[in-house]
Amino acid sequence: MIHNERHTQMFQPFFELIKTEGNARRGRFHTVHGTIETPVFMNVGTSAAIKGGISTLDLLDVGCQVELSNTYHLHVRPGEDVIRSLGGIRRFFHWDRPVLTDSGGFQVFSLAKLRKISEEGVHFQSHIDGKHIFMGPEESMRIQSALGSTIAMAFDECVPNPSPYPYVRNSIGRTTRWLYRCKTELDRLNELPGTVNPDQILFGINQGGTYPDLRRAHMEEIAQLDLPGYAIGGLAVGEPTEVMYEILEELNPVMPRGKPRYLMGVGTPLNIVEGVYRGVDFFDCVMPSRNARHGYLFTWHGTMNILNNKFERDARPIDETCGCPACRNYSRAYIRHLFKAKEILGMRLGVLHNLFFYNDLMQKIRDALDEDRYESFYRMYRDILATRPDYR
Repeated sequence: MIHNERHTQMFQPFFELIKTEGNARRGRFHTVHGTIETPVFMNVGTSAAIKGGISTLDLLDVGCQVELSNTYHLHVRPGEDVIRSLGGIRRFFHWDRPVLTDSGGFQVFSLAKLRKISEEGVHFQSHIDGKHIFMGPEESMRIQSALGSTIAMAFDECVPNPSPYPYVRNSIGRTTRWLYRCKTELDRLNELPGTVNPDQILFGINQGGTYPDLRRAHMEEIAQLDLPGYAIGGLAVGEPTEVMYEILEELNPVMPRGKPRYLMGVGTPLNIVEGVYRGVDFFDCVMPSRNARHGYLFTWHGTMNILNNKFERDARPIDETCGCPACRNYSRAYIRHLFKAKEILGMRLGVLHNLFFYNDLMQKIRDALDEDRYESFYRMYRDILATRPDYR
């Protein structure tokens, strides 16, 4: 049952850092829409749906705590006014847990045609129909306010890696100014009568490309705003994985200890295990659903390609240790057949499995932190999760 949104701003979100093991952190983030146990993986429903025929009811079954949707895509269709008229995004897709909305900034810079960046914002053409759109900090906040998500992300510029040092330095200056505008506008919107979620909160985003000094300086600057949470953006966009890990290590000492840390758009199971090891609390990525739709499934023995001929007569589940709906009820042979026959049920079962695996991975990480054994968990699984086993 979806509860009515409250009409007075009373709830104060807070992050409870329960314990640490090295740089890894075990926490709880208390929001107006529920408590999030961290570290957490947010399941990505870009257009208010998980690709592969997965509903929000399915998300409950696979252990999802937070759903993530995208401001740009929902602005293009069906439009934030439609969703607002239906009570906000949580009512729209029947979800009674927290929702995070990305600002649309990454999509503006990765999908849009003929974009033009200015101090005011970005003029660009829709990747759907070429329609002219302008989006800046205020526009992004207004869209996210109409959606009524739990967490709104700041509008920023995500620069490709590598980019020239002077450009990155100028870009993060503009991103910082945009962040101040985002905060001012969201504070204003939260005070308006009829706001879908007057307790909506803002996360700032750290940028700086692959330059450690710019990353640290930007983080120190935006930390002065004392926002409810902070994200690390602009990684996993072309740089070597080891460079991403080095940036996380550089940022760890300067990120606010008492605020959740969100590594945007990351990543593989190995990336997550490594990210937690370096102090990250929140993750998101389209990888589990995207890979599943092409037959690549994650297991506790490594990644498997269910389309392989060796599974044609294999009566075992995808992963004999997995409790997902696919593994509880169907064989590798049957799921392979569905993919080969191009039956959508194959994709659906694959996506259910991968999402369950990711959420189960996060639960196992939290359990290891609770029991002071994350170091051994990390050393045991960091190599296994990067492999593609033989399965003979």
